[in-house]
Amino acid sequence: MDSLQLFLDQFQPSGEAETGWLKQVFRFVSQHLEPKLSGHTPLPAGDVMTGVCVDQLSVCVVKKIQENMCVTHLLPVSYRLVSISELLSQQHLACVSNTSWSTNQQRAWEKEAELSLPGHLALPRVNLLLIGCLREGGAGEWRLTDASGSVRCECLSPSPLWLNRPVFLPHWNYIPRNAPGQDKAGGYLELIGSPVLLCPGPEQGLAPSPGGGAGLSRAVGVREAAGLLDNSLSLRTRGQRVSVFGLVGSVCPQLVVAGTAFFCFWLTDESHTVRVLVKDRSRLCWTQCVYVGQSVCVTALRVCVLRGWRGSNILCVTDQSEIHTNYTHPPVGDTHTDTPLDTPPPLMMSHVDDEDGQEVEPERGVNQSGFRMKKSRVISYQGTVTKVVSEGAGLYVIDRKVGLCLAYQPTLRRKLRAGDSVELHHVHFLYRPCPDFPPSMLCTCLRSSLRVTTFSRVGGSSSSSPDSSCPGDGVLPRLLLEKNMGVSEYLWTCHLSSQLTHSLVPTVLKQQCVCVLSWKLMECVWRRGGGGRRDIYSEMLDEPHTCPLSQYSTNPTVHQSISVSELSWSLQSESWSSVSLRSLLSSGGSGLTRSQINSALAWSFRTQTGDRPGQRPLLVVGVLELPSETSDHQTLQLRDGTGGVACVVTETREEEEGGQRSAFNTAWIGCLVCVQQFTMVTERFLQSDFPSYQHLDQDQYITHKHCRVYLQFSLDHLHILSPSVAMVTHLSQKGEESSGDVTGRKHSVEEEEEREGAATAEKKRRREASSSVTVTTGPVGGGSRPYVSMVIRVEQKEGVAWRNLAPGPNEAGLKEAGLTLCFSVRAAVIGPVVSWGRDPKNRPMTDREMETESQDKVVLVLSGGSARWFPLLQPGGLYRLTAPNTQDPSVLIGCGVSGRKGVELHTDSALQVQSDWRLHTVTRPLLQALSPTHLSVSDVLDCRSELVCFQAQVCDRISLNNRTSDSDAGVRLTVCDQTGRSLQVYLDLSHTPYPPGLLPGNTLLISGFQRRVSRSGGVYCSSLPLSSITVVSLGDVSSARPPPAPMMHLGVWAVSREQRCIVGQVRGHVVCFLFLQLEWSCSLCGSVFIQVLHSTGFYWVLLSSYRCSTLLGSTVYIQVLHSTGFYCLHTGAPLYWVLLFSYRCSTLLGSTGFYCLHTGAPLYWVLLSSYRCSTLLGSTVFIQVLHSTGFYCLHTGAPLYWVLLGSYRCSTLPGSTGFIQTCSSPQCRSSSSVFQSKAKIVIDDGTGEAHLWFSGALVRPLLGLADSQWEGLQRALRVRGHVRVYPRGRSLVCDSDDPLLHFLLCVCSSDVVCRQLSLTCRKQNNQRSEEMKRFSRGERDFMTRVTPPLQLTCLHLNAD
Repeated sequence: MDSLQLFLDQFQPSGEAETGWLKQVFRFVSQHLEPKLSGHTPLPAGDVMTGVCVDQLSVCVVKKIQENMCVTHLLPVSYRLVSISELLSQQHLACVSNTSWSTNQQRAWEKEAELSLPGHLALPRVNLLLIGCLREGGAGEWRLTDASGSVRCECLSPSPLWLNRPVFLPHWNYIPRNAPGQDKAGGYLELIGSPVLLCPGPEQGLAPSPGGGAGLSRAVGVREAAGLLDNSLSLRTRGQRVSVFGLVGSVCPQLVVAGTAFFCFWLTDESHTVRVLVKDRSRLCWTQCVYVGQSVCVTALRVCVLRGWRGSNILCVTDQSEIHTNYTHPPVGDTHTDTPLDTPPPLMMSHVDDEDGQEVEPERGVNQSGFRMKKSRVISYQGTVTKVVSEGAGLYVIDRKVGLCLAYQPTLRRKLRAGDSVELHHVHFLYRPCPDFPPSMLCTCLRSSLRVTTFSRVGGSSSSSPDSSCPGDGVLPRLLLEKNMGVSEYLWTCHLSSQLTHSLVPTVLKQQCVCVLSWKLMECVWRRGGGGRRDIYSEMLDEPHTCPLSQYSTNPTVHQSISVSELSWSLQSESWSSVSLRSLLSSGGSGLTRSQINSALAWSFRTQTGDRPGQRPLLVVGVLELPSETSDHQTLQLRDGTGGVACVVTETREEEEGGQRSAFNTAWIGCLVCVQQFTMVTERFLQSDFPSYQHLDQDQYITHKHCRVYLQFSLDHLHILSPSVAMVTHLSQKGEESSGDVTGRKHSVEEEEEREGAATAEKKRRREASSSVTVTTGPVGGGSRPYVSMVIRVEQKEGVAWRNLAPGPNEAGLKEAGLTLCFSVRAAVIGPVVSWGRDPKNRPMTDREMETESQDKVVLVLSGGSARWFPLLQPGGLYRLTAPNTQDPSVLIGCGVSGRKGVELHTDSALQVQSDWRLHTVTRPLLQALSPTHLSVSDVLDCRSELVCFQAQVCDRISLNNRTSDSDAGVRLTVCDQTGRSLQVYLDLSHTPYPPGLLPGNTLLISGFQRRVSRSGGVYCSSLPLSSITVVSLGDVSSARPPPAPMMHLGVWAVSREQRCIVGQVRGHVVCFLFLQLEWSCSLCGSVFIQVLHSTGFYWVLLSSYRCSTLLGSTVYIQVLHSTGFYCLHTGAPLYWVLLFSYRCSTLLGSTGFYCLHTGAPLYWVLLSSYRCSTLLGSTVFIQVLHSTGFYCLHTGAPLYWVLLGSYRCSTLPGSTGFIQTCSSPQCRSSSSVFQSKAKIVIDDGTGEAHLWFSGALVRPLLGLADSQWEGLQRALRVRGHVRVYPRGRSLVCDSDDPLLHFLLCVCSSDVVCRQLSLTCRKQNNQRSEEMKRFSRGERDFMTRVTPPLQLTCLHLNAD
């Protein structure tokens, strides 16, 4: 009988299914397991499995499988054995196998797994069986092998008993190569629980070797071993071996130094420790058997000296050493020996208190840059991995709140997966090392030990995005090992790498280059050197412990990377939410009229610097590009993979005087840069119709609003991460070396060709003798592509605008005729047209390019696609204009204008620049270093030129909106120079792209503007179709202050008829008050507002300024006015007005309507209700209806007052609560009013007098009134509506009995007002000329010529 039949007879299968399953098991054992045990692969000496029969081994396999099934009396025919090679090649999904599960147990397991980690799916179950031999692999690996192959195994608590034995795995996970947490070496197994040994073995430890038993009997404790190490000279000379038992105190990670792999662990008791070094290749597998807190005994150790470690001797494992786990040393005689079990296990933490962490980390020092040095705390921790931040960088999150960094240890063979339970010992606790990570961070060093106590039960995330958010190729840990940077810098770099992956990949950068770029940025931003060479032996073995994690720096204000789209979105979202409309108005905003309010709100701006106070400064990474044809701004753009943002850019002049100028160097185009110092600008545009200041919180009055965002920065503050080909050439010309392109960034075809030919760029250029028109230069590098070029110097640039032009020759089929962006440049041609074999770009000018007898002029017309060069073409700059794919020099020769015979033309030739032509800034020769000169504001005010070009600083800006559309009609700028003289400039934006950067504080180059003089003699400038405006210098727009106005003497200022100074400072003494007006006026029409106290429709009309003084009678007769005869009669019926002169009211006729009672004088009865007045009685009094709402007014020429009679008695007086205001104009129904004030004084500074006008908020400080007094004056004036004070010269005599008038006259004559003043004022343009006046003295009349006083308007009242 053969072996198969003997095997089948052992189990007596009940059907074909069981028979077939048993045959498959027998066949599998004979093909895959038995060859590993029968000599095909030699086993170690003493292996008990040598010579085992296939049928016996098959019987053992089936029995062990049955014992581990949930149903033990049946054969598991639904399961099948799988070979290692089939598992690796066919199983592409992570899975789990557990033979003891029932269906209900499996479902409960899956539910619990998915609830523990929301968003993740439990591993799917497979009915696969694995058997094989556990063998030691390279570098301490454990591998499950059969005849078909081997697979790496990860074990939770492996035992040396398992090695070199055939095993059956009842419960395991398989993680394939492409699963999260798996490296590129292949899939691996996770052994959950212990494997089942298919054949018996020794009960404990490894198989005994010669002398092994004697080693255990002579084992000593840690205390004795430490004493032997102190006197180890004799042991080393005699070559003796020692066995030591104790608790494992620390397990260091496995290292590979100079090709030698080793690891160390510590044995400890209550007071002593010894270090054990394991570097024998056959013993490296112990790294999975040893863990902290375990009791072990290690035999046959020798004492050695570790080179590179300045400490004492160390115990080293030999090739005869054995390890015995879970060891308990028996007591000998009566002598008590401390066993490892007497030592308590290390204290474990399952949570970290942030506040406790902060307390245990006192501040070690603070430097000026904001860095603080702290000490870390060494703890033990256990928890569950809940998030994989970056596998390649070794970053994870434990328990959803604690960060874990493994970068300071060698890379783990098995990457952690979400759901793993881990146990950490001797790990460093850091509090807030980086603001981009959780506040509590755990970092492992070479002394730390990490052990997985439970494998994850879930696979990848249920979402499409992977867990790892930055490249996982381990570049950052390798750079950390080379540079030895601090943990704060490393964490910041890892987060930056994640940010740049989303913003730059794949449109700008390749995925593999993000980590190197992030590290380069970190070195640029942090500007801190490495920590020197790392002492690995001291870090693992020294006590007290020191490592790079012992101290760390914290900086809560370290730079924060932000993408371009995030930056634009945040600026737009905060543009209106962060501002109150009231804050956009001046301090006297409550006194502005309707038109003034809406005009002031039409444009506003907000600026923020990248170094935001109280927040983390920002940095932006992107590529500088020219604007697109459809861009809203014709400025440079900073673009990354998420979007682009407009930029107002300046740079330093090349001349000796330095200073700022607008960007002109085309080499910056295509450079990948990091922007750290910049200003974020948000311009807000609002079209509204607010009636008054009180309605600003009502959005229904806003008809349209939008905003524009852009950046302002200088090119001198940029850090080049990846230079363009032109920038490499530019830096080499300046004698600077570029930092190299480490990014592998995607370049254009032209740049790739240029890089290929860079090696031969220095070859001698061949020249040919030719005409003075063209010179041919041979190819300078790789592939040949013909070019022609000429060098020009820009002399004048017109503004860019939409013009009705036909499309160019190359654009005829691409777009229709119509409005096209266009501008022109007038330039001088420096030399002849030169032919090239490839693009010359911005190489230095050759001698041949400058050979010319005379410089011709040419007008370059740039439209459509070529108009994008507008931001970089600046007057005075030298540029090389190149045309590709041609050797014909005539393409760069402009066309002239033909004229009639005998007519001399004064026009330059014109050249249409095509969209595929390129402009490159070239090095400026010394002989041609011409800087254009520009006028100042003072020069413009004094000159007589009609067309001017000048530089000025923006002081103020007002938007001139077009209310018929949403577009901006124009802008009025107030500009000044260093002398303080100012000028107003008007820009028409109806046919031009919006120009950013016109902000207070910025300096502008204003070219081609028309100087005009108003009818009153004022000078201003207005734009023309050829006008251009450019930002040449950036100021601090958040705190921009114009230069102080010049100090002026009134006598000199009065006789000066020129517009040399419009605004000036004056210091003088107030001589007298000439005029004061205070009024409540309608915000819509400007009429006087009157006050009404409204209730039920019954009103008392007062025709005098006297107040209610006496109440006569009980409830019938109420005397309202003294000696005027107006009374109210009440009898419980509707109220009647009765005019009684000296008579008494004897009879009341009726209850409704109008009645007249005559007792010798005209009597008038008026019923005031909600009805309109239908009858007019008498001739001297008339009744007027207002608003058709029941408000009536009786008028006899005196001031009008409205008083409510409530509850048939006099209850309130004018000025009390309950009064409402209404416009006095019958045609206006506005209900909003503003308080306005105006004053005129005479001021004398010793050289002359001037009449000075004050208005608005300046009147209160002029009068010297406090805020409460000013508010009280406004309340007192509500009833009257307005008051005008005309003091009689300097005597201030008043015949009126009005107390309010007396009060104002006293204020105007007080010493508080008649004082010394220092103020800034504007000279009024409507100054009158001399006039003839007649004076009488007695009987004689005199005629004389009188000069009218100087008229000034106060702008600012300076504090003394």
